[in-house]
Amino acid sequence: MPETDGGTGADSERELARVAAVSYLNTTPMIHGIDAWRDADLITAVPARLADMVLGGRADVGLVSLADYARAGDALALLSAGMIGCDGATLTVRVFSSVPPARITTLHTDSDSHTSAVLARIILAEAYDCRPEIAVFDARERAGDRDVSPEEAWPESLLLIGDKVVTDSPPAVRYPYQIDLGEAWHGLTGLPFVYAVWMCRRDRMDDQRVRTIAALLDRQRRRNRTRLDHLVAEEAARRGWPGDLARRYIGELLRFDVDARAVQAVGLFFEKAAIHGLLPVSEPVWADWSPVEPAAPDGE
Repeated sequence: MPETDGGTGADSERELARVAAVSYLNTTPMIHGIDAWRDADLITAVPARLADMVLGGRADVGLVSLADYARAGDALALLSAGMIGCDGATLTVRVFSSVPPARITTLHTDSDSHTSAVLARIILAEAYDCRPEIAVFDARERAGDRDVSPEEAWPESLLLIGDKVVTDSPPAVRYPYQIDLGEAWHGLTGLPFVYAVWMCRRDRMDDQRVRTIAALLDRQRRRNRTRLDHLVAEEAARRGWPGDLARRYIGELLRFDVDARAVQAVGLFFEKAAIHGLLPVSEPVWADWSPVEPAAPDGE
C-alpha cells in the first residue's frame, strides 16, 4: 500500500491493510489492483463471511452485505468509498421458478448471500403477495450427475446469485419463470438497489488507518473506471463470461459509486426489511468524514 500522510507512525504504516471482498466479476471495478498495493492483503470470501471478518478484526474494511450490517446491530459503519448496486436489472441476482411466483411455497436460497435472500422475500411479498418458506441451497453441491433430470438436480424455486447465474445457469426447461430482483426493486421503488458497501467496525470509523484505506479504495475504483474495457475483457475470459455480456453487465447494469439515491435506497431497504420482520430495525450510519456526492440529475 502506498505511504500516506497522517499515519499513526512507521510501525503502523508497515502493517498490512486488510481488505476483504467477494471474488465475482462484479467486484472487478472495486478491487482490481488492490493486490498490487504495498503492504496490502486482499482477502476473498463468499459474501456471507465478510461481516464476521470485519467484526472479528481479520479485516480492516470489508465489502459487506446490507443484511449483515443490520444483523450486526450497531457494530458496523458504512463507507461511501464504493458499493455494488444496480439501477434496474442486475442480471446475476435472480429468482428461478418452475411455478408462477405467486404460487411459490418454498424458496431455496443461495447460501452465498444474505441480502439477496431478504430482497427476494420483500419482492415476493409486495409484488406477488407470496410468503414462502426458506430453505438453504448450495448450488455448488447440487447433484453433480449430468444424467439426472433437471427436476432431480434443481429445486422447484431457487434464488441464485453471482457469476454462476451466467457461467453455470440452471436449465431453462426447469425454470420458465424468472425474476431479476434489481429490476423488480426498481419497479417497486423507483430507486437503485445496493447489495454491499465498504464497511468497517463502527468503533473504528474515525480511525486514521481506516480512513486511509477507504480513501485508497475510492481512488482505486475511480482509476479502474478509466480502463474498464480492458479489465472486464481480461476478467471475463478468465471467468468464462461472454465478453459482450460482461461489458454490458459491468459497464451498463451495475453501479459502484455511492450517491444520494443509493443512500436513500439503503434506508428504504432497511425500513422494508424491518416491516416484513426479515431484519432487525436498523439505521444506516455513514462515516461522516467521507462525504456522499450528490446524485447526478436524471438523464446525465
